[in-house]
Amino acid sequence: MVSICFYFQVHQPFRIRKYSIFDIGNRSDYFSDQSQTSLNNVHVLNKVAQKCYLPANAVLLELLNTYPEFKISFSFSGVLLEQLEKYAPEVLASFQALVNTGRVEILDETYYHSLSFLYSKGEFREQVLQHRAIIQRLFGQTPKVFRNTELIYSNAVAQEIEALGYKGIIAEGADFILGWRSPNFLYRPAQAKKLKVLLKNYRLSDDIAFRFSERSWKEWPLTAPKYAQWVHAVNGNGNVINLFMDYETFGEHQWSETGIFDFLRHLPGEILKNPDNNFKTPSEVIDSYEPLGEFNAPNYISWADVERDLSAWLGNDMQHAAINRVYALGHKVLQTKNAALIDAWRKLQTSDHFYYMCTKWFSDGDVHKYFNPYNSPYDAFISFMNVLHDLEMRADTLSRENEHEIIPYNPLKENIYKSGDVFRDEVTS
Repeated sequence: MVSICFYFQVHQPFRIRKYSIFDIGNRSDYFSDQSQTSLNNVHVLNKVAQKCYLPANAVLLELLNTYPEFKISFSFSGVLLEQLEKYAPEVLASFQALVNTGRVEILDETYYHSLSFLYSKGEFREQVLQHRAIIQRLFGQTPKVFRNTELIYSNAVAQEIEALGYKGIIAEGADFILGWRSPNFLYRPAQAKKLKVLLKNYRLSDDIAFRFSERSWKEWPLTAPKYAQWVHAVNGNGNVINLFMDYETFGEHQWSETGIFDFLRHLPGEILKNPDNNFKTPSEVIDSYEPLGEFNAPNYISWADVERDLSAWLGNDMQHAAINRVYALGHKVLQTKNAALIDAWRKLQTSDHFYYMCTKWFSDGDVHKYFNPYNSPYDAFISFMNVLHDLEMRADTLSRENEHEIIPYNPLKENIYKSGDVFRDEVTS
């Protein structure tokens, strides 16, 4: 028997407007919600909603109503849900309709889709708690499985997630860690006691997410019966096929004209033609199968690019300078106790900002340009650092105004920042 575990990542950042040096000290509207550009946040959200979220949700609801055995899972970033509530409530309602079927599991992540684990455990925990709260409020679920930003994972991440009480975490099935072993089994993270890790089958996932419309691919065109045969072939050689991908695969990365929605509509029926196949949510997979062995990841891995490392966000000096400056400002920003300023600072931690500064154009350029509001990574860096300059000026002003106030002790903030310096673990990039 083999179980199919579908997981979809749903995320859109608050993109920064083109913020010049002349804006510093004059405007605090950092994010391009109302700017007259085709890549402002509202425009992008509406575009993706029409091309992906609404039609894909309609197909999934149809499938959930047709096949009682069909199950899926989502991970929503908090900043995406914030935008849906503000700009596209009908899209949020369509996601809630899926969850209301009782066969959709929601995973936890950081609210701001950030790299905070690499720099501050306290800030990381704060964002996880914020995410948990919005999931409970909007969907009535308390997640039991965790998905870190961009599937960034290591033994240290797994230990922290186990300490936070989760029973599972998902990660990339990286060949350089698995070696001869298969991602189609559960594994135990190194040094974990109870936590289990689900590993992405990147070949079968990428066949849908990246190769589906590639006419030069030897398997094109990919049909539901053909794909189901690949799934059937795993019977006897694995317990679970984890198909993890961006939700924008359906309709945005792979346009409707490619036949992606018809493929999705027919896939569950084809898979279920084999009585040895079924669908499970991540929690059900964890409850159903025992780990085959240990998954030992002493260094950080991710699901990004061909390297599966951190270089998409921390691969050049601009990215390091920008992210170090963000976290160096943490103590100063938190001291202001100004909710709007703290929220803006946390929105600046979203991983996309550093992704836009990536200079790895050789093999992954089209990916890094996707929904990128900048003409070059250097433009992204300049706007970002200008915003940080203005944010620091505002924090200094507010701190002077609050000098007489005593900030209450918060254990989540203990040892996050020391004298404004970055508090971080060693990062392997």
